[in-house]
Amino acid sequence: MKKSINILFFLAIAAGLVGCNNGNDRKSGKGQGGLATNAAERVYVAPGEHDEYYAFMSGGFSGQLSVYGLPSGRMLKVLPVFSQNPENGYGYSEETKPMLNTSYGFVPWDDSHHPDISQTNGELDGRWIFINGNNTPRIARIDLKNFATEEIIEIPNSAGNHSSSFITENTEYVVAGTRFSVPIPQKDMPINEYKGNFKGSLTFISVDQETGRMGIKFQLIMPGFNYDLSHPGRDKSHGWFFFTTYNTEEAHSLLEVNASQNDKDFIAAINWKVIEEYVNNGGGKMVPANYAHNVMDENTHMATSTMLKEVLTVNPLDVPGAVYFLPTPKSPHGCDVDPTGEYIIGNGKLSADLTVHSFTKMLDAIKNKKFDGEAYGIPILNFEDILAGVVKQPGLGPLHTEFDEKGNAYTTFFISSEVVKWKVGTWEVLDRQPVFYSVGHGMIPGGNSRKPFGKYFVALNKITKDRYLPTGPELTQSAQLFDISGDKMELLLDFPTIGEPHYAAAIPAELIKNNSRKIYKLAENKHPYAAHSDGDTKVVRDGKEVHVYMNMIRSHFNPDNIEGVKVGDKVFFHITNLEQDFDVPHGFAVIGANNAELLIVPGKTETLVWEPKQVGVWPFYCTDFCSALHQEMQGYVRVSPADSDIELSWSLGED
Repeated sequence: MKKSINILFFLAIAAGLVGCNNGNDRKSGKGQGGLATNAAERVYVAPGEHDEYYAFMSGGFSGQLSVYGLPSGRMLKVLPVFSQNPENGYGYSEETKPMLNTSYGFVPWDDSHHPDISQTNGELDGRWIFINGNNTPRIARIDLKNFATEEIIEIPNSAGNHSSSFITENTEYVVAGTRFSVPIPQKDMPINEYKGNFKGSLTFISVDQETGRMGIKFQLIMPGFNYDLSHPGRDKSHGWFFFTTYNTEEAHSLLEVNASQNDKDFIAAINWKVIEEYVNNGGGKMVPANYAHNVMDENTHMATSTMLKEVLTVNPLDVPGAVYFLPTPKSPHGCDVDPTGEYIIGNGKLSADLTVHSFTKMLDAIKNKKFDGEAYGIPILNFEDILAGVVKQPGLGPLHTEFDEKGNAYTTFFISSEVVKWKVGTWEVLDRQPVFYSVGHGMIPGGNSRKPFGKYFVALNKITKDRYLPTGPELTQSAQLFDISGDKMELLLDFPTIGEPHYAAAIPAELIKNNSRKIYKLAENKHPYAAHSDGDTKVVRDGKEVHVYMNMIRSHFNPDNIEGVKVGDKVFFHITNLEQDFDVPHGFAVIGANNAELLIVPGKTETLVWEPKQVGVWPFYCTDFCSALHQEMQGYVRVSPADSDIELSWSLGED
């Protein structure tokens, strides 16, 4: 009965706050949602001009990463990461299939949530962007020279890789924190024995500063809470990482009630510098694990998948001073650190206030042992001794906070459907604007770095309802762009997005576009089946396999006529794009292929497998419009019966 009363009281507060917010909107004088009167002019990017920012938005249940220009809101590209993509053959071609290998087998989908751009000295540097796969725990690295996925590493001992993939301020580590605690190692055990037996893993993945190559440095094995989101310390708090937790009750059923009983859950403060030193001196325990590490080689253009068999684990009790719990009301979701590294904001979903912890006070509390008990041997700091301040009743359902360069914070509120601007240090609410509807994450370019670019705020909305033309019961997802350069936020633009957008990361275009790769040099193409010239083209039989060494250039394939293929053969089309001019990709597709097309960029080699099932003469063609004679870019494969004695032959421009 008490639980029901609490929930009713919570909903009553929600109704009141939403009503108050709507009233404030009516008084703003800006029209619906603070819409600027010259909004169209301010988001207009003329033909031939470029957007000011690249915004990388997680594709959610699409498993991809999409790129939008700001302020225009134009989608520039979808980057395939964890899901197959027939647009360019990612996950279908023989070269890219290994990228989607896991310990569970070939997994061509995931739930992508949180992108983060590499940093140097706490500032965005435009080298790489990382993103997590939530369902099958993985971290991917996308090279921003190519806008292509170059590496994916699976995370063992994890389930629901949610508090990921956030990076330290020199990209020393990418974090991968579990959402669900599970038995570690996995075993058959009753679910109702969860409490005290299930564990949560927080994985620190090192990043090579020259190549970007990732490797698991260590896994911290934590109590069996849910680890929701995280952010690194920066500047003065560099060397620490902070994770929100919920379900400190360790409930295993009906969590919406049973995991909401404690007045405070925790932010876990992890001193990774201390753990790093411990590990470098031989600490930790290697345990059996099974996980995939997939890497694309930029010279061979081929991905390899390596199954790794062990991982280094660390028990926090073996490293005194490494882990502390910061009490935080109530079921905190977002965990955000301001650009100075002093303030750690816990966005309690069920709290009426925003809680702000002080890093300086945290260190003092640790030094003077101002503890309020412990949880599984990990000290709990006294709440009052670490509290920096409270933002009083700013809204309902706070989720995430971003920062500008002027000392302001911007928090999203899911239930009251608004973005609230407040002053760091005074905790005063400065402005609020409604969103449509139910915002989740928000994003300011560089807003989780030492140097934010505080011109725009993007609200990533979970529900859109009537903002767009109806599309049946499955509605489009959306984002909204606010100008935050003045004292008041101004709504400039609504635009649809792919999948369910979670977090996003944005960077000034100038930091990326001049480093963009134009072509792959043919002289550096080390693919074993590359046909660098017409003299390299051939067709070779190896039992039931037929390997076609083919190349392409405007506007023909070589060879363009192939005979001697039989029903039951497996035909490997290894196709090299000989173009060395920027932006002249060619496509390849053949009738009856049950995978996808290939889109082959200049200088690369890719492979499509075709297994003909019927006799006949079957055309193949270029799928990407490449020249005035694009329609003429085609060829034929003659397929004969399985018992045929017709020899392989091939030709180009011959009778």
